[in-house]
Amino acid sequence: MPVLQVEKLKKRFGDVEVLRDISFSLEEGQVLAIIGSSGSGKTTLLRCLNFLERADAGEIRVNGQRLLRDGEKLRDEQIRENRLHFGLVFQGFNLFPQYTALQNVTLAPTLLKKDTPDAIEKRARELLGRVGLSSRADAYPHQLSGGQQQRVAIARALALNPEVLCFDEPTSALDPELTGEVLRVIRSLKTGGNTMIVVTHEIEFAKNVADVVIYMADGVIEEMGPAQEVIDRPRSAKTRSFLRGALEKF
Repeated sequence: MPVLQVEKLKKRFGDVEVLRDISFSLEEGQVLAIIGSSGSGKTTLLRCLNFLERADAGEIRVNGQRLLRDGEKLRDEQIRENRLHFGLVFQGFNLFPQYTALQNVTLAPTLLKKDTPDAIEKRARELLGRVGLSSRADAYPHQLSGGQQQRVAIARALALNPEVLCFDEPTSALDPELTGEVLRVIRSLKTGGNTMIVVTHEIEFAKNVADVVIYMADGVIEEMGPAQEVIDRPRSAKTRSFLRGALEKF
């Protein structure tokens, strides 16, 4: 059974149809990379999966549990529960500036009373170690580099043990020299068996790390398949044009 199943997801903002019949599935431990031009619907798709936006139609299932039924209106309590299935790492880190790295990671499990305070702190320190920040647990966000802040954000997203970990352009706010350290952490999460969706403009990263690549254009999945096949041998003319433009930038 797939970890994630998405069927005919639709989202409209006013007269603009941003997502049109988006369907795909993801197996446990797989990494899905979503590529495409700005405005293609990539971030809106992630926000609908995380229930930060309400899809207008379609279905979402996690491990067979239906989180969204076509046309269903969800209560706020249901939305909060559904979000726990997903972890989301934003472009801009979104750390709480008044809290240390450790406190940023422990905050959500503490508020949700997921475990004892000692167990939550132990888990948070393990996660900071996993992203290479054991020695920076007591540092505040302003004392950390952009790459370090993003790694704290990854640890925070992992703290609630989500079934699917989502990244929205995780390196777009970073200088080139800091991009590599974040991509290395994401690569290490794959070897740890995490199921992930990564919206990214890093084409080589998508090719080498993702199992599946989706190319989105104008709110639809223009092309989907094994990463190297989509990137090295794209079938769609739109995909070929996008990749030529993306690779010419480097």
